[in-house]
Amino acid sequence: MRFATDITRTPLPYDIARADEVRSAFGEQPAAIVDLLAGTAGCSPYLGGLVLREGDWLRSVLTQDVDAVQAALLQEVAALPQAGLSAALRVAKRRVALWAGLADLAGIWPLEAVTQALTDFADAALQVGLTHLVTAEIARGKLPGQTVDDAVTGAGMVVMALGKMGAGELNYSSDIDLICLFDQDRYDRDDYHDVRAAFVRITRKLATLMSDNTAEGYVFRTDLRLRPDASVTPVCIAMEAAERYYESVGRTWERAAHIKARPCAGDIAAGEAYLARLAPFVWRKHLDFAAIQDAHDMRLKIRDHKGLHGELDLNGHNMKLGRGGIREIEFFTQTRQLIAGGRDPGLRSRQTVEGLSQLAAAGWIPAEVSDALITHYRAHREVEHRLQMINDAQTHDLPANPDGFDRLARFCGHAETEAFQAELHTKLEAVHDLCEGFFAPDTQEQSAVPPWAEATIDRWASYPALRSTRAQELFARLRPGLLDRMEASGRPEETLRAFDGFLAGLPAGVQLFSLFNSNPQLIDLVIDIAATAPDLAVYLSQNAAVFDAVIGGDFFAPWPGGPALRNMLADHLAGIEDYESQLDAARRWTKEWHFRTGVHLLRALIGTDEAAAQYADLAQAVVAALWPVVIENFARRHGPPPGRGGIVLGMGSLGAGRLGPRSDLDLIVLYDAEGVESSVGEKPLVTRVYYARLTKAMITALTVPMAEGKLYEVDMRLRPSGNQGPVATSWQAFQTYQRAEAWTWEHLALTRARAVAGTPSLAVDFEGFRRGLLQDNADLPKIAHAVTDMRRRLAEAKPARSAWEAKLGPGRAQDIELVAQAAALSAGAPSIRNQAQIQAGRRSGLFTDSEANALRIAYDLFRRMEIAGKLLTDAPLAPDVLSTRGLAFVLRAVGERDAAALNRTIAERQSDAAKAIDAALGRAGGNHD
Repeated sequence: MRFATDITRTPLPYDIARADEVRSAFGEQPAAIVDLLAGTAGCSPYLGGLVLREGDWLRSVLTQDVDAVQAALLQEVAALPQAGLSAALRVAKRRVALWAGLADLAGIWPLEAVTQALTDFADAALQVGLTHLVTAEIARGKLPGQTVDDAVTGAGMVVMALGKMGAGELNYSSDIDLICLFDQDRYDRDDYHDVRAAFVRITRKLATLMSDNTAEGYVFRTDLRLRPDASVTPVCIAMEAAERYYESVGRTWERAAHIKARPCAGDIAAGEAYLARLAPFVWRKHLDFAAIQDAHDMRLKIRDHKGLHGELDLNGHNMKLGRGGIREIEFFTQTRQLIAGGRDPGLRSRQTVEGLSQLAAAGWIPAEVSDALITHYRAHREVEHRLQMINDAQTHDLPANPDGFDRLARFCGHAETEAFQAELHTKLEAVHDLCEGFFAPDTQEQSAVPPWAEATIDRWASYPALRSTRAQELFARLRPGLLDRMEASGRPEETLRAFDGFLAGLPAGVQLFSLFNSNPQLIDLVIDIAATAPDLAVYLSQNAAVFDAVIGGDFFAPWPGGPALRNMLADHLAGIEDYESQLDAARRWTKEWHFRTGVHLLRALIGTDEAAAQYADLAQAVVAALWPVVIENFARRHGPPPGRGGIVLGMGSLGAGRLGPRSDLDLIVLYDAEGVESSVGEKPLVTRVYYARLTKAMITALTVPMAEGKLYEVDMRLRPSGNQGPVATSWQAFQTYQRAEAWTWEHLALTRARAVAGTPSLAVDFEGFRRGLLQDNADLPKIAHAVTDMRRRLAEAKPARSAWEAKLGPGRAQDIELVAQAAALSAGAPSIRNQAQIQAGRRSGLFTDSEANALRIAYDLFRRMEIAGKLLTDAPLAPDVLSTRGLAFVLRAVGERDAAALNRTIAERQSDAAKAIDAALGRAGGNHD
């Protein structure tokens, strides 16, 4: 890539005399190069001066590869000695500025290559300067324990580049925004103050080296004011102090600034580790729509300070901060990144163009918006560069007079100034239109409060979510739309009461109200949930972060299935080092998927059987993904599991692969130590104790309340000997117990048992044993007798609680499940699903065709009622405990037109099922002692 062959454009000379002077000086060069140099000098006094001042050097490199020349300049900078460093850096800066400027003006380098070249030079200059300054302090004994070899890594000091330098986007005459830090852990605590003083001296000298304007010019104007609490802190501070500041009082603008933060000189590894520790401050774990208002407020403050309000007038317009300018696009990009980057690391690019592309790819902005803003951003940056190239001034202001605009137009290659101005005006207005609606959406006027809402709304000011002025302002925008939606529901007072329960439970409001303002469709969802399932609305008020999933991109995608869910969670947890953080992350992840299934069921996107399968998929995925995480954490102290390891058995509804919205998990843990007596680790444990404690750790991982709540309740009473037995059972002891000591009910429980996590070979062995055991215990009279006795006990201990009871009572879900398990055991059938077990009973002759049909139909009804009812309330299901929408939801789930019809159906199905069970058990001998 060489100038003469790759020039695609040239400026048009404005100052003809200056252009002719350069044309004459370089007359021996190819015509294309002469035109480029003449046009450049004819528009830019600064670059024209550099062309003549660096003429000999320029002639020596014009025939070389463009990128190779840049690389050679950087290599020369890196090798500069301490002696004469200041002057040598300034000469290098002139040459980089000239070379990058010509490559830009010639169209050889695109914008990103130009800004990266300027940034690379800044990095190199800071690194060589820092190395020499640190070397001097080490020689003076001011950095204890450090040697000359440590100077290249700053002896623990790192220079963090922010702003355009951090992003690799330095403009042509940019200053550089730096934060200087040092790693306090590299030094003894007693040396802290002396070390800090040394790094403060280094930082001041480094800033002077960069920014002093000498006879050779300057390198970069340097700004250190972005450091934490700049008015009172020294110019170089300890990383620990910086972290404490950001964690306690860091503001949104500082979060935005750190999107582009990058260690550029010194201890790069320490700088990267610092940024990793700071990530929770920059990237919030939940979608952060409150950042929009913060960014809008910053924009308004900047405009107020600079006097940039009003209609667009090109004369003197600020291309960076003014209407439709560069900062608009940067704020638009960074704010969207702050909103979603905590959940999606793929949205954390430091570069504006790449950031816009990532946001579009992830669905956060339309592709056409991204493309338009990228095009305008590049065009704006080129105009900015031309403004700065004219006199090497850190300016963003367009000319304020016709002559100035003529010069700028020619510099940009336009022969017609008016056409150039018209095009520029159009681009600025286009950017303004695209960005302004995002930052300042139209707000609705406050409407009068209808009489039916007055008493309730009067209470809202006292709610925790509405105590702050910010929350009140955000909610004021929402209230008119909320009331309109309630009016449209047909039952506004009932809907308002339901929403009031949701609002009263919110511990805070700013984030959620910001989310609603930016995503009005969520208001419809929360009103729908509140009006249909008040219990779910109360849950949402305490777990509002699950709304993040709704706008995360795949909320309405097809269900991925259990194995995919397990892999998703495992991958998610693998990226988190801290064990407690892993457990909290699992809770957040699970809540979102659990909420997804509930919403899909509530909105009839799936049926009750699909929902039950999804709840079971999710639970199995959680157990399967957490089991190795718990083992890894446990093994750190006690060593890996002895022998072959263990498996977690899912029993009951989990084993059958059908759970409800509020189900707990019935689990059993088996292990096979293969004769190994103890673990091998820092604190070894006897095998029996090892697996008992490991099992308790797993139960704790699932059940312990944490910042994000708990995952599931766990019931382990189905293990051998129930609550009296060990929490983990050896494989050998389990087999012996099941063959010689287990009760019939324990064999019945195994008809719905399967391994959901753990060692695959042990899971295969368990399934083989289970099938054989069922076949060996297919004693129908004995089973029928035991089941008859169990039915009697259950009827006495747990009678039906209401006419709409779905689970308890003769002929209802639990009763049908029990006789279905009896059918599977008596037939020696491996089926774990209820309907398949009933079919096994029909084939074996336990049920007649009509009895089997009655059981299948009744079970389908009661499971539908149970799944739908548990989504709405944990109380016994009855028409009088449901809202109008809740009742309609239950009726839709079971396919009935009204409550009276459902009453009749329940009575018929329950009666038919109870008679079928009685008849089948009677024939089998279950009614005899």
